[in-house]
Amino acid sequence: MPNAVSKCFRSLLSPFQSIFVVSPSISHIHTHSFYVTHTHELVDSLHVFFQRCLTLHQARQLHSQLLLTAAHRVPFLAASLIAAYSRFGFLSDARKVFAAIPVEGLHHLLLWNSIIRANVSHGYHQHALQLYLEMRNLGILPDGFTLPLIIRACSSLAVSGLCRIVHCHALQLGFRNHLHVVNELVGMYGKHGRMEDARQLFDGMSVRSLVSWNTMVSGYAFNCDSLGASAIFKRMELEGLQPNSVTWTSLLSSHARCGLYDETVELFKLMRTRTRIIDISAEALAVMLPVCATVFQVDWGKEIHGLVVKGGYEDYLFVKNALIGTYGKHQNLGDAQRVFLDIKNKSLVSWNALISAYAEAGLCEEAYATFLQMEKSCTDGQSPVRPNVISWSAVIGGFASKGLGEKSLELFRQMQLSKVMANCVTISCVLSVCAELAALNVGRELHGYAIRNLVGDNILVGNGLINMYMKCGNFNEGHIVFDSIKGRDLISWNSLIGGYGMHGLGENALRSFDEMIRAGMKPDNITFVAILSACSHAGLVAAGRNIFYQMARKFSIEPNVEHYACMVDLLGRAGLLKEATDIVRNMPIEPNEYIWGALLNSCRMYRDVNIAEETASQILTLKSKITGSIMLLSHIYAANGRWDDFARVRVSARTKGLKKVPGQSWIEVRKKVYMFSAGNSVHLSLDEVYVILEELALHMASENYNL
Repeated sequence: MPNAVSKCFRSLLSPFQSIFVVSPSISHIHTHSFYVTHTHELVDSLHVFFQRCLTLHQARQLHSQLLLTAAHRVPFLAASLIAAYSRFGFLSDARKVFAAIPVEGLHHLLLWNSIIRANVSHGYHQHALQLYLEMRNLGILPDGFTLPLIIRACSSLAVSGLCRIVHCHALQLGFRNHLHVVNELVGMYGKHGRMEDARQLFDGMSVRSLVSWNTMVSGYAFNCDSLGASAIFKRMELEGLQPNSVTWTSLLSSHARCGLYDETVELFKLMRTRTRIIDISAEALAVMLPVCATVFQVDWGKEIHGLVVKGGYEDYLFVKNALIGTYGKHQNLGDAQRVFLDIKNKSLVSWNALISAYAEAGLCEEAYATFLQMEKSCTDGQSPVRPNVISWSAVIGGFASKGLGEKSLELFRQMQLSKVMANCVTISCVLSVCAELAALNVGRELHGYAIRNLVGDNILVGNGLINMYMKCGNFNEGHIVFDSIKGRDLISWNSLIGGYGMHGLGENALRSFDEMIRAGMKPDNITFVAILSACSHAGLVAAGRNIFYQMARKFSIEPNVEHYACMVDLLGRAGLLKEATDIVRNMPIEPNEYIWGALLNSCRMYRDVNIAEETASQILTLKSKITGSIMLLSHIYAANGRWDDFARVRVSARTKGLKKVPGQSWIEVRKKVYMFSAGNSVHLSLDEVYVILEELALHMASENYNL
């Protein structure tokens, strides 16, 4: 190719070469003469070369030939070069070509359109607007190609003032009825959430294309307005226009984004009935795959995969990424991995989809192994993709969900050392780990980190901070964060109530609950679990009983098994074992191991062997893998000298293969978290710990506290 291109190019330019080889003093005259006389003849020939230019090397060859003949200063040839470099992703080369144009050549609008398009297509919207201002300062007016590019740049920058200015420019320059310009304006207002302005522009259009209608439907979809999207769709059909695949995809997206998954599935079925007219696009299938994942329709996911194969979209990267996510949500991890391995050029989204699939399935080791493989591919130069904040957040969250908080904190430290900035999701996740480990100092560090990175006001971070401070027993700071949140949601209130409850501050929890009701917030299931648990820990029987019976009558929430467990625990702790037993007998749902366990624990506290006996028969019939209640029952038998029953329960547990998870506790000393577990005597400072424990035991004994 190189030699062939050079020879062909030289032969093509030979008739014109003498025009460009001129003295500097007359270069402008001859260039202008060339432009007037030979533009059409040369551009038609050169257009073939630029179209056949398939690599950056070939583009640079053509550029060098133009430099030898000074033809690179001709505006339309320079514009072609800019477009070629932009196509290959080398914006810096495109900018150099533009910068080399003499001042007199800058009065050609074609050049400005080319360089502005190059910047917009590569996401440099601010630079595109600066170029537009320079162009206007030179007295050059935009045309129907310039303004859509500038409007697109304004849309991406999301600066409403700029949008209004460009809109005014379009009106002043007579583009009020220009189809492409108005379409872009409609899209711009849609992206900024100003659908009323978009609708006003749309209704005022004298001529509308299919793009106009699709832009409106997409605007409503972007703003999660399924009703608006449906209304435009119906109006479009009433006016005799046939929706295409883009229209249908936007309509599906509008419903999916609103969480209307059943309606989305029905729309997709309707779309399929029209497949003779409308091809199902890859984009539509990519919209449907997450819907199938969310509503857990495994068969639908398989069917969509079949349509992907049938439509020939198997090599579409965004479709394969969606397939990984869908199979991951259904925990079909073998299928997810097969789709992943089938991708030749894996993107960051591909890696993150598989990592997230493993993490959400609780396979945190597999998620971390995939993460390390991604890192290694980048380090070895096999792939330009390196882990980003989503990758890190997925593995950190995976370990956190499995109760491996120390590993999560370790990974978070590594993430910071890797210079990857944490986002709100990461910070919230690590704050939940700090709350579980009672790592107050680490939590405070994260609070400072959030403030420094200007995400301290984020509701996700704020709720995480409330939860962390309250669980760590720092109520003052927890309430300060709570008071600072402007748009408190239900999670904010639940975190506050739950925090007070777990520390036995039932009165505080009740006051917060009443404040929440007065603030107009409607409690949910989690709220009632938190407040009933708070009453249980504080011994507030009357208040807890009243709230429990108000759930259905006042708040229209039917108690579930967790609420019944809280009530049984509340009454049992207070010694009201008969009332607790009556609730268990009369509850409309089947009691589980937690309810029987709460009742059994109350029997242990008050040495009620009769109710314990009845409870035991229920526990032994359960097929639960949770051993706490069974071990508790064996201890009650042992405490009452019933060794045969003790042995029978132990043998039953052993036969079922049940093992009790050792109890664990944590303490933070000098910014380091130490974990202690029952039966584990391997600890560097164990002797010192036992000395302190003995001192505490003596002190408790002196206070007549029965151990």
